[in-house]
Amino acid sequence: MSRATRADRSRLPAIGPPPRFRFADIHKDRLQNQLVLWSAEHRSLPVVNFVLVLPAGSAADFEGHEGLAAVTADMLDEGTGTLSAIDVNAAFARIGAHLDTDVSADATVVSVTALKKFAGPALALMADCVIRPRLAADDFERVRQLRLTRLVQIRDMPSAIADRAFMQLVYGSHPYAHMALGTEDSLRQLSIDTVRRFHAAWYVPAHATLLASGDIDAAEFKGLAADLFTSWAAGQSDAMHDAAAAPPPPMPPHRLVLVNKDGAAQTEIRIGEVGLARSTPDYHPLIVLNMVLGGQFVSRINMKLRQEKGLTYGARTAFDFRRGRGPFMLQTSVQSDGTAEAVRESLAAIHAIRAEKPPTQEEVDVAKAALTRSYPRNFETAEQVARALAQLVLYELPDDYFDMFATRVGEVSVDHVRQAALAHLHPDRLGIALVADSSIVAPLVAAAGLGEPVPLLPRL
Repeated sequence: MSRATRADRSRLPAIGPPPRFRFADIHKDRLQNQLVLWSAEHRSLPVVNFVLVLPAGSAADFEGHEGLAAVTADMLDEGTGTLSAIDVNAAFARIGAHLDTDVSADATVVSVTALKKFAGPALALMADCVIRPRLAADDFERVRQLRLTRLVQIRDMPSAIADRAFMQLVYGSHPYAHMALGTEDSLRQLSIDTVRRFHAAWYVPAHATLLASGDIDAAEFKGLAADLFTSWAAGQSDAMHDAAAAPPPPMPPHRLVLVNKDGAAQTEIRIGEVGLARSTPDYHPLIVLNMVLGGQFVSRINMKLRQEKGLTYGARTAFDFRRGRGPFMLQTSVQSDGTAEAVRESLAAIHAIRAEKPPTQEEVDVAKAALTRSYPRNFETAEQVARALAQLVLYELPDDYFDMFATRVGEVSVDHVRQAALAHLHPDRLGIALVADSSIVAPLVAAAGLGEPVPLLPRL
């Protein structure tokens, strides 16, 4: 019997070479109605994934009607033509498929995955839902009520409240300030006519890109798309306004806000600022910087707050790169009596990484390895490939972006990361949102010299 090898757990394993990776060839075309077609073959399984990308996310909601984009997306499979919502879902079920909708700040993404032999029927059903939804008043009332119920549930979720409070603090009245779900007031103002206007304005081929990946070639995909989407009226492309172009908001009037939650034993903490757009030339240095600061388990902030201080089960940071300037945010949850220490240590870590304790060569090497060594796993399925295509479309990235990702990360030097920290982290601009029992936490925060927290009622 061979002897077991004893691993040295006192240090990280040696960093191996990056794996080779090449993204699938991308084929592009366009129908006469201006619908853009992109496809990439991925034939490991007899499965096809279709994705429709519309640059109409929650930031495109009509003013005062927050949640409109998400409600409209929810209405797509609530009936089409003579088919009721039950009929539509039964039709998808018969071919083992399901229509998924996802609304982010920047986009509405509609997708369906089916076996190769059902690719045509699946895309036909998807086309009917997107182009010819019934948008009936009774279906709308049911969808709206479900969303209002979800908002009631969120009121008991400190993490969701903290996310909303933070975005409200740093973005003010900017289109990125609200969540896709909307608020109770805005949802009650919505009407089926508003949904129909939004659908007419945004759900037009001039705005859309239809993607396909899996066991299908470009010619077959174009034939299916031409049969099913040519009747889609071209619409007016000038109806589009890009919320990403909105100027960034001014600094928040209050640096520290507190949402009271009586009896809460823990504090949800959000710290951050308005960050960068996906188009920033510093994208790769910033993602490496984030891994060092708070983007992985061995990051500085997690090791400080969890391993050294024992204040939390986990803390992380992230740059949410969007078409416009998305947020940089640190998030964690701590026991109430550790709130002041956690905030102080978090702020100190952000300050230190751009000042007296810049990233080291070892930290940068570990961060780059974490970003690149498992990177090919992001493209193992047809659905993953289609979602990758959607990123290229939405953020106008070059076709070879995924091929070059590991190379671009590998080219990031310690100096690049240090310069990114200096240029894009601003300790004097950071907003802090806390959700906690104010009777416990407010005195602790003030006594720690962090300032008097300003009460905040998040828009729910």
